[in-house]
Amino acid sequence: MKKIYVGNFSFHMTEQELRSLFEPFGNIESASVATDRDTGRSRGFGFVSMPNDDEAEKAMAALNGKDSGGRALTVNEARPQTPRSGGGGFRDGGGRGNDRGPRQRREPRW
Repeated sequence: MKKIYVGNFSFHMTEQELRSLFEPFGNIESASVATDRDTGRSRGFGFVSMPNDDEAEKAMAALNGKDSGGRALTVNEARPQTPRSGGGGFRDGGGRGNDRGPRQRREPRW
């Protein structure tokens, strides 16, 4: 089974439309559009899983660079997801990044 990355498509594309792009090339196990966590809007990329590797290869060759809504699609084999490092958020220890140690308590100025 091949997982295929599909990028640079319209932010209005639905999972059904993504599935219909790949259906002429063979059986589709799943199709998903990545959405923004906060707004729920499409992020302009998604993934398609096809159980037959030969059909997946043909789909990737045919659809990579194809015009979709005025945009050239990027279609290739998906890379494995890498674990995220804990930078950036305050919940996971990120933050300002200084190494001065704990802050000293200050007396009020009044």
